[in-house]
Order: sequence, then C-alpha cells, then structure tokens
Amino acid sequence: MTTTELLFRDDAYLRTATATVLAVTGRGVLLDRTIFYPQGGGQAGDTGFLVRPEGARLAVADTRKDETGEGVLHLLAPDAPRPMAGEALALEIDWARRYSLMRLHTALHVMSSVVVAPVTGGNIAPDRARLDFDIDMSLLDARKIEDGVNAIVARGAPTETVWITGEELDARPGLVKTMSVQPPRGAGRVRLLRIPDIDLQPCGGTHVANVAEIGGVRVLRIRSEGRRNKRVEIALA
Repeated sequence: MTTTELLFRDDAYLRTATATVLAVTGRGVLLDRTIFYPQGGGQAGDTGFLVRPEGARLAVADTRKDETGEGVLHLLAPDAPRPMAGEALALEIDWARRYSLMRLHTALHVMSSVVVAPVTGGNIAPDRARLDFDIDMSLLDARKIEDGVNAIVARGAPTETVWITGEELDARPGLVKTMSVQPPRGAGRVRLLRIPDIDLQPCGGTHVANVAEIGGVRVLRIRSEGRRNKRVEIALA
C-alpha cells in the first residue's frame, strides 16, 4: 500500500514544499508527501502547481484520494506534461483559494454550534459553503444565524487539532455531528477539531488557526432540501 504523507495535517498554512513522484497513473500524479488537500469530507480538493527543477510548471486541476484512500493523486490539467517516477518536484498550492476554503470550513464548525441540530450534509467550495440540518424550517432564521456566527468570530478563539483513539470515539458517539460523513480514522486514531467552548468534532479538513480569521459571514439563503434536510448556505462577508 502506498501512503502519501499529509503535510497539511500538521500545518495547513504551508504554501510550498518538495516531494518525490512515486507513480504516474491515468488519473494523476502520486507523491510521497503533499501540501495539497484531497477532496473529502465535503471540502473541495486543492489546485496549484507541481514545479520541475528546470522551472516548468505543471498545473494541478484537482486533488483526490487514490483507490486505497492512503495515497493522494494530483490531477493535472489535460495539456500539462506528465512527470516521471522518481522525479523531485516543488509544490505550490493556490493559496488564495485554499485560504478561502479554510475560512469557510472553520465557519461551518462555528455555525454548527449556533444551529443546534443534527448535520445531514455539507459542502465547502472556495466561494461558498453550506450545512444541511435535520431541523424544522421554522427554527431557522437567517439574521439570527448570521449574527450568532459573527459574534463568535468577533470574539476570536484558537482552533486546535486533537487525536483520540477509535475506541474513545466509539465511546463518545455524541462527538459525531455529521451524519453523512464518516469520521477520519487512520492507524487507530481519529482527528478532531477543537474550538474551546464552541465546537469539538471529528474532521480531517483544513482550518484557520483562530476563528477571527474568518472575518465574518453572511447567510446567502435557507431552503428545504427534503423532509430531513434544511440547507443553510453562507459566504464570507
């Protein structure tokens, strides 16, 4: 089994790094380590460039997990040349896009503490994000949600990564808020995001170091997506 070291798990602010090509498949380029987040948990995959030693820049159009779930495939633009196995590359993510994803993903964690209801789904794109709640439509008020999230953002609070065992998570099922996404398990451990006095739940995505970096949000719309799904969509203010 080929495993890609996920550098973003320890430092989501890494914009550049170096890596070695392990393989090139029909789907993409497999690296031994990466700063590119692969699509998952509702968060879009990163884009950017793989840079060859002579300076040629290979555009990465998307990033996905491989079929094993342990490797990360960097999907190149159709017209980009393919590197060779063993080649050393520099990695550059589209930082402006990634930082928007980080801010919006963290904002959804804050919103999940404002709207107290089971989460049935979610999605984070660079320009907007949403959560689906199992809640009566009459209990969702756009102004109250917006004001509640922005009040927490204005206070500021650090975020931190916490690891627990799979057994500990099984003993605390209340930590899992998102019904549609499995907690990120690996090597017997589960990765949690903690925002003191605000949120604690399993999450494998990338987040800002302090909720103040979100800078505020606005609720774009609230609509029903079925009997058990009421969707709240937000954007950065």
